Amino acid sequence: MGRVGTDDTPDLQQHLILAGGGHSHALLLRRWAMEGPPPGVLITLVSRASTALYSGMVPGLIAGLYSRREAAIDLRRLCDRAGVSFVLAEITGLDLAGRELQLAGRPPLRWDRLSLDVGAITPGSGGMAIKPLERFLAWWELLVTGGGPCRVLGGGAAGVEVALALKARGLGVELLRRDDSLALGSAAANRAGERMLAAAGVPLKSPDPGTGTATAALAAESGPLLRCTGSRAPLWLAASGLPCDPATGRVFTEASLEVEGHPGLFACGDCGLVRSVPRPPSGVWAVRVAPLLAANLRRGLRSEPLRRWQPPRWALQLLGDGGAVDGRPRALAQWGPFCLGPSRWLWWCKAWIDRRFISRFQALAPMAGESPCRGCAAKLGAAPLRGALGRLGLSGADDAAVLAAAPGEGLVLQSLDGFPALVSDDWLNGRLTALHACSDLWACGARVESVQALVTLPRGTDALQEEWLLQTLAGVRSVLDPLDAQLVGGHTLEQRSSAEGLSLALSVTGRCGPGRFWAKGDLTVGDRLLISRPIGSGVLFAGAMAAAAEPEWIDGALEVMAQSQQPLVELLAAHGCHACTDVTGFGLLGHLGEMLRAAPQLLRVELKLGALPVFPGALELLERGFASSLAPANRSAWLELESGRVQAEPLTAPLRELLVDPQTCGPLLASLPAAAAEAALVAVRAAGFPRAELIGTVLSPQRTGRPTSVRP
Repeated sequence: MGRVGTDDTPDLQQHLILAGGGHSHALLLRRWAMEGPPPGVLITLVSRASTALYSGMVPGLIAGLYSRREAAIDLRRLCDRAGVSFVLAEITGLDLAGRELQLAGRPPLRWDRLSLDVGAITPGSGGMAIKPLERFLAWWELLVTGGGPCRVLGGGAAGVEVALALKARGLGVELLRRDDSLALGSAAANRAGERMLAAAGVPLKSPDPGTGTATAALAAESGPLLRCTGSRAPLWLAASGLPCDPATGRVFTEASLEVEGHPGLFACGDCGLVRSVPRPPSGVWAVRVAPLLAANLRRGLRSEPLRRWQPPRWALQLLGDGGAVDGRPRALAQWGPFCLGPSRWLWWCKAWIDRRFISRFQALAPMAGESPCRGCAAKLGAAPLRGALGRLGLSGADDAAVLAAAPGEGLVLQSLDGFPALVSDDWLNGRLTALHACSDLWACGARVESVQALVTLPRGTDALQEEWLLQTLAGVRSVLDPLDAQLVGGHTLEQRSSAEGLSLALSVTGRCGPGRFWAKGDLTVGDRLLISRPIGSGVLFAGAMAAAAEPEWIDGALEVMAQSQQPLVELLAAHGCHACTDVTGFGLLGHLGEMLRAAPQLLRVELKLGALPVFPGALELLERGFASSLAPANRSAWLELESGRVQAEPLTAPLRELLVDPQTCGPLLASLPAAAAEAALVAVRAAGFPRAELIGTVLSPQRTGRPTSVRP
């Protein structure tokens, strides 16, 4: 995903980082999705979330007028359409001298040009802050479930709208303003806001006369407290040495949006402040400034003069009540000192504007043409692989090859795995590839000792290729370092063009103790089959390429896939594991068939499909006809069902497809003694694999095979 192009794409020369997924950057990405990004530039968006909530719809979301899906912009999908790399990470700081963006838990990213649109935080302490929005919404969902009263601190637009929205959800709410009046921007708007609150039955408290502050009164009371006390830019901006407004922490910029004294560095939205024409932090101004940001980034990349922002004096702002009075939403309109409403028709205007804005992102068409899947789904199908190996007299029965055996020291094992980058985040792709390759050794009961890498890089400048290589190998090291394993060497290659993307292959060497080696075929009649985590990643990423997968589906799958399965090796050994494999490119049914064919005697397996853990969204996509590009080749494994060697009931068409879905960083599939299986399941779940399940039983062959029916 990301870095789309053709063989005519010019070699990449500069790295532009978009830090933060605010409204200005979202509009910038949409423009590039429609028109194409600037040529010859590697562009990376770094965001702490894969979706950006449209702030104008958040009060309606709280009031229950919109679903979260209706109010969210899918940043990962937007990046895919725009040919932009997407990095999911928390930004922690800037190194201005080294031109590096510092990230939590991973190496910094080096930029040639940087644009900051990192939003804001709510200042103060105590209670829950309204910003960042993602953290607040998780808290709010628990609050709504509990149904208790809530106190809102802050008399600005956010405090008033949120208090009314919570009231519309049936919660008891009181609003405590920090001054003697509301702070909606004008006397007329303040009076209209007070009328809205009174009509909804929301008590409005003023500051404590003795202390001059509302905070003391709030602290003495019990119950949830929500702070809507304005906003300030993240503290790391000022700590980095950028010129910032002392009151708000917002970065001072020229009228061109370029940070004062820092050519090539831009700031906008809630974290930027144009000193010559200051405007308050508001989604309205973030939207209006986006075209200028797009123009000046292109001009800066071409070393052309930058344009200056000339904003209007006022901007229309609409404030809704969420339907707190009678379930029929109303809104008031403010334009400078003038105020109108509240009224129903103003709400209709607000709702139309908000829905129109968000639809500009949600209606983007998928990528043109069909693209092959990446990750493990890009591999060769089973039939040509077996055919070629068979003609050479080779067998690929086990997950790793035995290189040496030493008495009392066990076996030395080696395996090789890799694929084209599954994700455009080089660090995450390095981690996923390392986990995927190491699982071959873990499936044999071995510990990993060393790794060699073959990295194929796109064409670009020396600086860019250095950055790609550093991020990729750092991702590999993030897996190896906790194992005390070494990255001992490797090779690099260069693609023919910058459009071909990065690929990574790893040779993994390890050792298993005496008597530990788990061969695929060492199944025993009566064994129970334990699977360590869900399947369905292949169709999820195929759906993502077609803009059909929800962002939370991909987020959830990547979180599971990025978890190391090394702790399972000792757990499975302690519970008497007989045989094991990792479920990868051939899908669950294909790898289970390998285990059965490698067994020294004829065996069969009965699967409990009702117990099979599946990633959210995978079955829904399969029902809609989506499938990985490797799935058609994997369907040859259906012979296991038709022969009766694998029995599974009831087998619907989507479940049949799920059984051959190729997996990247797939689960371990272990054959355990029946007497130890339940205890092993409890131990595996306790070790951080909560969706592990016992999904089948190994049986002796029956005399007559019974084909399994498929219900549409």
